[in-house]
Amino acid sequence: MAFAVGVRLAGPAEPPSAHELDAAGEVARAALTYDVDEAADLVPRLTRPPEGRRWTALLADGGVAMASMSAGDPAVGHIDLLAVHPDAQGRGLGRELVRAAEGWLREQGAARARFAGNPPCYAWPGIDVRYTAAACLAESLGYERYHSAWNMTADLGAGTDLSVTEGLRRLAEAGVGVRAAGPPGSEDRARVVAFVREHWNDNWAWEAATATGVHYAERDGDILAFAAWGARPGWFGPTGTAPGARKLGLGRVLLRRCLADQRAAGQRTAQIGWVGPLRFYSRAVGARAERVFWLYGRELA
Repeated sequence: MAFAVGVRLAGPAEPPSAHELDAAGEVARAALTYDVDEAADLVPRLTRPPEGRRWTALLADGGVAMASMSAGDPAVGHIDLLAVHPDAQGRGLGRELVRAAEGWLREQGAARARFAGNPPCYAWPGIDVRYTAAACLAESLGYERYHSAWNMTADLGAGTDLSVTEGLRRLAEAGVGVRAAGPPGSEDRARVVAFVREHWNDNWAWEAATATGVHYAERDGDILAFAAWGARPGWFGPTGTAPGARKLGLGRVLLRRCLADQRAAGQRTAQIGWVGPLRFYSRAVGARAERVFWLYGRELA
């Protein structure tokens, strides 16, 4: 397969150099105007996916794209990230990078390509509708929209109530303790990861294992619920409560503790990614549905 001229493919066998990662991060920061705070961290994050994932970074002067394949869905490839520096836009570089990514995906055996997040290590659920040029490019290349997803935004300013005193008191009366897990690899983090894998799936377990912070609730030595933040840079999630422990108010307390960590880390807002229960987050912290993503796909001839 002859890839596009001027595009270098990097991957696990030949990872991007520190210089290339820095250059790609600068491109992402300049191009991804709605993700400025996390943009530079996304490229290195996508180079550290779960074991067994195949990935590539397509590097060009002024542009970067990343693509991946997961063993669980070997016929589907994902274009995880596409960014072209504003100074290099309008010259067809984005199209060139997508075509190069598609070429790599074909070589990996993909029959279909998606502009959609490849959980658990992803940049976005799909294309943020505010990046309209990216959506137009996808459609011009034959991609069809097949689903929508959304994020909620939680303000982390002084006016946002993240107190948990009353919630912790009620939980203590019910014999439930709430704790912050140690860093990745610690004993209690490993216990949380095992709990998440048992009740949900390997994707969430990987996110719990790699997240910046994790809080959990337990009673009599049994973990009942967890919440994580920073698995995707700057975002909250995943979070979950075991069926037998629901309606105790665990989710609200764990959410607020995570958001308090994010506020202490200097974040002004937190994205709650790929949201299902809008009402819960709206009531718990006044979060608002704000970011909408379109998921695109097309067959690879």
